[in-house]
Amino acid sequence: MDNITHIITYLGYLVATVMFIVGLKLQQRVPTARRGNHLSALGMLLAVILALLDLGTFNPLYIIIGVVIGSAIGAIAAYKAKMTDMPQMVALFNGLGGGASMLVALSLFHMEVLPKSQTMIAAIGADSAITTVLSIIIGAVTLTGSIVAFLKLQEWISGRPILIPGRHIINLVLAIAALVLGTWSLFADPSQVAIILWVFAAIALILGALLVIPIGGADMPVVISLLNSYSGLAAAMTGFVLKNNLLIVVGSLVGASGIILTRIMSKAMNRSLANVLFGGFGATDQTAGAGGEYSGVKSASIEESALILESASSVIFVPGYGLAVAQAQHAVKELAELLIKRGVSVKYAIHPVAGRMPGHMNVLLAESNVPYEQLYEMDAINHEFKATDVAVVIGANDVVNPAATHDRGSPIYGMPILNVHEARSVIIIKRSLGAGFAGIRNELFEYPNAVMMFADARKGLAGLTEELKQM
Repeated sequence: MDNITHIITYLGYLVATVMFIVGLKLQQRVPTARRGNHLSALGMLLAVILALLDLGTFNPLYIIIGVVIGSAIGAIAAYKAKMTDMPQMVALFNGLGGGASMLVALSLFHMEVLPKSQTMIAAIGADSAITTVLSIIIGAVTLTGSIVAFLKLQEWISGRPILIPGRHIINLVLAIAALVLGTWSLFADPSQVAIILWVFAAIALILGALLVIPIGGADMPVVISLLNSYSGLAAAMTGFVLKNNLLIVVGSLVGASGIILTRIMSKAMNRSLANVLFGGFGATDQTAGAGGEYSGVKSASIEESALILESASSVIFVPGYGLAVAQAQHAVKELAELLIKRGVSVKYAIHPVAGRMPGHMNVLLAESNVPYEQLYEMDAINHEFKATDVAVVIGANDVVNPAATHDRGSPIYGMPILNVHEARSVIIIKRSLGAGFAGIRNELFEYPNAVMMFADARKGLAGLTEELKQM
């Protein structure tokens, strides 16, 4: 019977693995993303059931309590969280995944190593001992790093880089200390190893926070991707600790996809990962948040902006974080449909790092059923702005700032942008002249072909729709 259970479990692991891989593939495209998410969720349910079956003897009461509490927290969070809160939710979930991996590794140590009064390597073998140490450090760094990212995104602490004097030296010392303690714990005397391992975990927790504190809000898409990768790597290490093949595979998938996405995000900003992690991007206060620092800004009312759209034959919408904050995705869809009925060519230009999370704008627009065929990535649409009558920028800032193309003194110099400034006319819908995540002034606001429509994105777009209906 045990052999049959063993075979069924591992065949089930294979099925769950295939479900994860196919689900991940389906999530690459907006039309199939929801199916991919559902398939992956079913795969996870199957994986949990199989893991319990593989475990054999356990107290079902604790499992039920954990499922009830976790499901309640997840349901409440999913119901209450706004779409604008998704980036910090993802950051927090990354951290919880890392924290769980750390606690599992520490639990295994207390269950398998301490009772034997042997060194870690002697008690559980070199492979399990090393992966236990790796699981603790990666999980700890992910936990506190993700918490700091969450606090920055939630604006409970400053989103600007917090540059601690001598931070690189401090981080280097902590990293070396963690490396030394982690290695020492593998061979340490059984009476000392528990203290060494807990000090090691504490240092890793501090290091995780200090690594993310100097990173500014403009780099959060990259940081979230990297932390997602860390959580996957921590899970994979925990898979080795528990000798669970499915956890190894799934953790590796998450870790690899996170690294690939991090690379894509860094490339989209034309900056190296090292520059993101150690550069303190946005630390210098160059903010042009006060309207007095602009001299050539032209404002337009809703009525005047509607007149510009009324004579257009082609329009490109450029969504940004302001659209997400105002929950204006349905309003822009309604305006776009009205323009299409009038014979206007309508497209949406999506910058890879628009918003606070990779894919943020795509998810928002998909929520309002914007046809996938109307969404264009930056490289596919940038050449079309020159032939476009009107570009409508909705809450975007740094990703449309022309300073990135020519101002070598700008912190965003070299970052690929959407060439909105090349359109014949540009309507910028923003509540104010406030700066974006990079904290710098936007040259586009003063361009001769650009006008500022100062309004909440949702109300402004709804106003444009009503005006156009009367024309």
